[in-house]
Amino acid sequence: MINVKNLYHSYNKDDKYALKDVSFEVKEGEVFGCLGPSGAGKSTIMGILTGLLQLQQGEVSVVGYNVKKIKSKMFNDIGVSFEQSNVYSKMTAKENLDFYGKLFDVETADSKALLEMVGLGDKADVKAGEFSKGMKHRLTFIRSMINHPKMWFLDEPTTGLDPAIAADIKDIIKEQQRKGVTVFLTTHNMYIADELCDRVAFIVDGEIRLIDSPKNLKLKYGEKLVDVEYRADGETFKEKLSTTEKKDKQRLVEIVENHEIVTMHTKEATLEEIFIKVTGKGLSHDEAVS
Repeated sequence: MINVKNLYHSYNKDDKYALKDVSFEVKEGEVFGCLGPSGAGKSTIMGILTGLLQLQQGEVSVVGYNVKKIKSKMFNDIGVSFEQSNVYSKMTAKENLDFYGKLFDVETADSKALLEMVGLGDKADVKAGEFSKGMKHRLTFIRSMINHPKMWFLDEPTTGLDPAIAADIKDIIKEQQRKGVTVFLTTHNMYIADELCDRVAFIVDGEIRLIDSPKNLKLKYGEKLVDVEYRADGETFKEKLSTTEKKDKQRLVEIVENHEIVTMHTKEATLEEIFIKVTGKGLSHDEAVS
């Protein structure tokens, strides 16, 4: 669905590249995550893929279309939801969706049904200018679904949402994937990526450092540990032991055979821990504002 080869981009059209030799592909029906901190190049990639930024150097195709020579038909097949909401503040929520739907040459979704999907059903006739930041984000999200896209671009889809609404958004994304929709997702939230993505790309300073599935990354880079809590001589103790180191394995057997186990949990590295280990860069998180 997406094929990118040797992509470079410079906002000043000089040798200061926001993207450097970026190459990847997104297979039909998968959720592909582009992960990195703010300023890493995620939004630049998305801008080029969706036609908002002109392709300068490299080869890029999206749903079979060469983005160097974008045809209007391509936009019937893609949906785009950006982190920064850009709704019409003087229009109601329903008017926003209905107006946007008229821009497409394909059958569009029912606007009321979309609003109900994200808990905005009772806000259909309220002007978007009266919405909170989180409500505008939800409106932007469902607007990207109105043309039943085959290729769905989501920029930080759960940013600014409270946990319950974020869970609903994740469920919608999973359901769309089950229906065969391909998803390109950008985020700095590694927990969201771990839950949703079939494969992820780590991007730092405009370069992709690696691409793999979250599972494979954990197997390759994550330590295999177990947290064990046990009682001895009337006191409770805790130890963190490796499940691969011979000495630690022997110690675990000794604890199990000679003491009362209170709790025991295996622990795997998070995607964020692996990201930091591989790239040397940290990630920040936004607070929910619903």
